[in-house]
Amino acid sequence: MYKLFKIFLWLACIVVAISAAGVIYAVVGSRQKLDRVVDLNVQPVTAATSSAALERGKYLFDSRGCAECHGPDGAGKVMLDSGGFFVKTPDITPAAGSVVANFTDLDWVKVIRHGVKPDNRPLLVMPSEDFARYTDDDIAAIIGYARSLPPATGTPAEFRIPLLVRLLYALGFVRDAAEKVDHTLPPPQPVAATDVLAHGAYVANACIGCHNPSLSGGPIEGGPPDWPPAANLTPGEDSAISRYPTEAAFAAMFKSGKRPDGSVVSNVMPFAMLKEFSSEDVAAVYAYIKTLPPMKPGEKKGP
Repeated sequence: MYKLFKIFLWLACIVVAISAAGVIYAVVGSRQKLDRVVDLNVQPVTAATSSAALERGKYLFDSRGCAECHGPDGAGKVMLDSGGFFVKTPDITPAAGSVVANFTDLDWVKVIRHGVKPDNRPLLVMPSEDFARYTDDDIAAIIGYARSLPPATGTPAEFRIPLLVRLLYALGFVRDAAEKVDHTLPPPQPVAATDVLAHGAYVANACIGCHNPSLSGGPIEGGPPDWPPAANLTPGEDSAISRYPTEAAFAAMFKSGKRPDGSVVSNVMPFAMLKEFSSEDVAAVYAYIKTLPPMKPGEKKGP
């Protein structure tokens, strides 16, 4: 009996030691990873301030997630409070003391396109993979519009991330914004709106943060445990797109948040931004998705 107790005691000590080591590594390892400096060669972009650029910038701000995450006034908001996650986005208006108050054009490019702070250290929560392949003109329009917002009275960002996620991040199973971007690629060239498929591929960049670059869906990286997997948007029998036999049905879902049968799509979908998509952008995305090779849910393209 004493021998069994001794074995149990040793096992308990081992479990406690492993758990303690995991906690320490989660805290220290995640902090060290967030403190690293990302090697970049950032291509400069000059903020655009013409009336046409500001109009384009507002459209992108409203329809590509900036307003969804930071609020329509850019003052920041609680974006996520679920499953142990708490994410409050910062004020990104020109208000004195805001996180972007002293940003140069290059600082904005680093944040939007590369997922790093002005000092080249990574941002943990920023969907830069969605914006990395935006043209210089669109990046310039977003910067110009953000700077035109009235100063707000928002507060700094606030993040509370579960210990397990911090451990997975330290181990490399969860990536930060900078890790999801290929920083070596040159800025893309503009595509003509008349080239529907190329335009659709360009607009679909807004979807890859959740649905992955292949648009095959699957678990959303770094998301709370109660989030459902993202839908597979590639054609085929496992595809959510089969629910939408026409572009009109697809467009109606963007506006209503409901499928053609009346069922409600998960509220993880960012409908505040999707409802702002122009009819041309929705039609182009739908046409592009229909041309993708069928993939299984969560399947990724090869190298």
